[in-house]
Amino acid sequence: MKIKPLGIIVVLLIMGVLAYFALSPRLTGGNTDGATATTTSPSMPGNNRTTDNTTDVPAASTTTPGTPAAGTAEEAREFNYTPEKPENGTLRGVVEVGATGFNSFVINMDRQKRWEIVSKDFGESLAYEGLATTEDIRAGLKKYLAAMFDKGVANKNMHFVISSGAQKVPKTSIIINELKKMGYVVNNVTAAQEGKMGFGATVPPAFADNSFLVDIGSGNTKISWQENGRLQSIELPGAKYYEKGTADEQVYNQVKTLVAKIPENKRNVGFILGGVPFTLAKQHRKGEERYTVLKAPAAYKAADKKMASGLTIYKGLAEATGTDTFVFDWDANFTIGFLLSLNQ
Repeated sequence: MKIKPLGIIVVLLIMGVLAYFALSPRLTGGNTDGATATTTSPSMPGNNRTTDNTTDVPAASTTTPGTPAAGTAEEAREFNYTPEKPENGTLRGVVEVGATGFNSFVINMDRQKRWEIVSKDFGESLAYEGLATTEDIRAGLKKYLAAMFDKGVANKNMHFVISSGAQKVPKTSIIINELKKMGYVVNNVTAAQEGKMGFGATVPPAFADNSFLVDIGSGNTKISWQENGRLQSIELPGAKYYEKGTADEQVYNQVKTLVAKIPENKRNVGFILGGVPFTLAKQHRKGEERYTVLKAPAAYKAADKKMASGLTIYKGLAEATGTDTFVFDWDANFTIGFLLSLNQ
């Protein structure tokens, strides 16, 4: 029997419909192998819990987009905290004579010890290399101080602090003598005092009971925390330990051993200061924010020996504490803690 053209079209349509229904599970993405797409809450590096992108810290938070694992370079985090402003404050200045040069700060501080930075020469200070003779030292100091006086600091409110690391540097004694000849009182501080002063200036009150401070200096590293109402401190090698021929592994192991003394409930956030942390934070600071959350140690590449040594200390600290949030404070310094400790 011969099929007419219209019949052929009908047959083809019927075959097409049957083919469609036979293939529809595949065309509509039907799951035949049991696999399903899932979404998970990101896990914060350094702990075993999931989070909704915030760490459970008081009065502030850190945020982490994505799901970074510890030691990755993808982290882009923020520390959201705003200190109280001083009221009817007084301008005060402090100069730190450090192991490699000077840092200076002018702050506005009120009677309740609330403070804010007015000016700072932090991390890129007057270096010792330019102070060859006593005349150079005197001229350099006068120029350095004049800039601070121009900001409104009264002579009586200017202070000098000699860091514990600087006290080990021969040239420091010459600088101290010149300052005394200029009529200034020079305050020598120990590593323990530095740690405690740094804690007071850097760690916000809301974090004082559950966090710690680390200050990685050139001459030594200071770590402090509050325990039973008193500040405890540890001194470790500084970022220039290589100059003494000390091996990286030795320092790394020493850091891990001593840092274990920090109680578990004091490891919420590590507030961090020092020259190497300054260099690390500078690489990814977003603007003029006061706080920059550092990335994991493995995310950084050392540009020189000092930075490599500082990263060894940072790595040992992060691994020993399990702390995943290290916050660099662009305004704080232990010398500001010295000003806060004064009874005036």
